[in-house]
Amino acid sequence: MFSYEDKHYTATDFSGSMMREGELIRCTFTKCRFRGTELDECTTLSCQFIDCDFSGASFNGSIHKGSAFTNCIFANTNLFVSKFEECKMVGSDFSGANLDAITILGGDWSYTNLRQTNLTKQQLRKIRFVEADLSDCKLEKADFRDSDLTHARLSKAMLKGADFRGAKMDGVDFKAFDLTGVRIDIAQAMALARSYGAKLE
Repeated sequence: MFSYEDKHYTATDFSGSMMREGELIRCTFTKCRFRGTELDECTTLSCQFIDCDFSGASFNGSIHKGSAFTNCIFANTNLFVSKFEECKMVGSDFSGANLDAITILGGDWSYTNLRQTNLTKQQLRKIRFVEADLSDCKLEKADFRDSDLTHARLSKAMLKGADFRGAKMDGVDFKAFDLTGVRIDIAQAMALARSYGAKLE
């Protein structure tokens, strides 16, 4: 186990390295490469990862609190049983990533690419997903209550049993996905009706 505190790295290549069970506190990584890096069971606290590449990396069982991963690449990254608490993930790409059994507590996941990921039965309350791409996602029984999904893309997402009550859904194309079995509130029902041309009085 290792511990880095208040360290700063720019354009450093950590690819293929072993960083399991490590602890990173208030560290900053800018345009660094972590391709194929083993970060299983590592902990980050108030760190910043800016424009970093985690393609093919492993984050199994890792814990992240108050950290920022902005405009990062998580292509084919394994995030099984990882935990993100009040983290900022804005603009990051999760193409092909394994998010099974992930825990997300609050935070900002706006402008992320989450296409085709599996978030079935996930607790996703009070999270910002502004303009996030959730197309073709498995979201059955996911709890989005009080989240911000403004202009999020949900085309062809599997949503049976999902709960959107209290969520902000301005600009969402309700005609792009099947609402069968989805729980919505009155305001969302009215927006849905308007999207089909109904005049509400």
